[in-house]
Amino acid sequence: MIRSFTGGTLAFALTMAAQGAEAGEQTAAEPVSLNAVMEQIQIEREELQRQEMRIAEQRARLQHLEDQVLGRMRGTGAGPGSGVPAMASAQADAPPAPGQVEQVGERPEEKTRMPEVAVLADQGGILTKAGRITLEPNLEYARADRNRFVFRGIEVPQSVLVGVFDINESRQDILTAAMVGRFGVTDRFEVSARVPFVYRDDKAVLVPLVQNPPQSGVGTINTSADGAGLGDVELSARYQLTDGTGGWPFLIGGVQVIAPTGEDPFEVPRDALGNATKAATGAGFWGVAPSLTILMPSDPATLFASVGYTYNFGKDVNQRISDALIERVKPGGAPNATVGLGIALNPQLSLSLGYAHTWQFATKSRIRPISISNGVEALGDPIRSKTRDLQVGRFLFGIGYRVNRRTTINWTVEMGATDDANDVRTTLRIPFNLN
Repeated sequence: MIRSFTGGTLAFALTMAAQGAEAGEQTAAEPVSLNAVMEQIQIEREELQRQEMRIAEQRARLQHLEDQVLGRMRGTGAGPGSGVPAMASAQADAPPAPGQVEQVGERPEEKTRMPEVAVLADQGGILTKAGRITLEPNLEYARADRNRFVFRGIEVPQSVLVGVFDINESRQDILTAAMVGRFGVTDRFEVSARVPFVYRDDKAVLVPLVQNPPQSGVGTINTSADGAGLGDVELSARYQLTDGTGGWPFLIGGVQVIAPTGEDPFEVPRDALGNATKAATGAGFWGVAPSLTILMPSDPATLFASVGYTYNFGKDVNQRISDALIERVKPGGAPNATVGLGIALNPQLSLSLGYAHTWQFATKSRIRPISISNGVEALGDPIRSKTRDLQVGRFLFGIGYRVNRRTTINWTVEMGATDDANDVRTTLRIPFNLN
């Protein structure tokens, strides 16, 4: 470029010199033309240096952007092993690297996609993008078998019991079909609602205070109750606190409100002994449950944890059950924690393992006994009762299969690890992105 310009300038200078010679001014014109050429050469060199500096700055900006993209992809577990390309080839006809899938025109949101963990059904994993609506039908089944044996007396060698005993066996089956709707207010904030329909079947066997030998005692009492209807509606809001870059995990804060829309256990019909003849479909109390979920991607696995607390509001019941008036009931709070590991087996299939524990504090009640004297009922002094704390531990297992960009099938299983937990609980969730 400089040579061409210089040659053209020299030709121009020679032409000017020839014209000056004809005018008798050749001696004065020639040195002026050479100086102009040298100045033009210097200008071109400076312009070339400026262009080189701009190219260097653009190369630095490009390298910075590439580093940002690669950093986010490493933070979300993306890469050649996960089916997401590390970086699109600069040439359209360049072949993909070995073991790497070439995807042209992929949306940036997929590269920074938050990992989804199947066992975090209650807390959720991926937030709904701004303006999107997700509908999630789910089906859940829970089974609880509880056996209790209380002996009052003495025990002689060879396990011969002398005294009275109380055997209580109960079985509970709960089938829940629910619809969950989520709406992304922003890319970091979503609101959701869960509307469940509950079918519940309770059975119990009671042998109360039977003396030894059996023929001297009272017969066995069998109770059975079932019920179906609307359960407790849940309203939730979640906000993503971090974006998972710079070595930070994904942090998601949430709050859930439980409304007592299901049938109240204190309002179901009961027999003369106080046993329910119809199963309740709700808890009967308002509740608020804040939580914090932590997701730490580490390709190809994701570490996750969740901590929360459920606060239950007490209420005045004023309901008579058998020979007692239940005045007020205040369920205890319930701190809970979950920890586990999610593993991506391939771009579509993931496996989750974890453990969850809930410490259910005691329920406090104020009860007034009802006595009958000469056909007249009289209320006794209030008695404050308190149940024992419950320790509910569960082993978690889950499988997630991503059918397409809109649908992921999640199946989870919870197995009871403590006496107070359900024996088994399994849930099938199939979310659909509408837009």
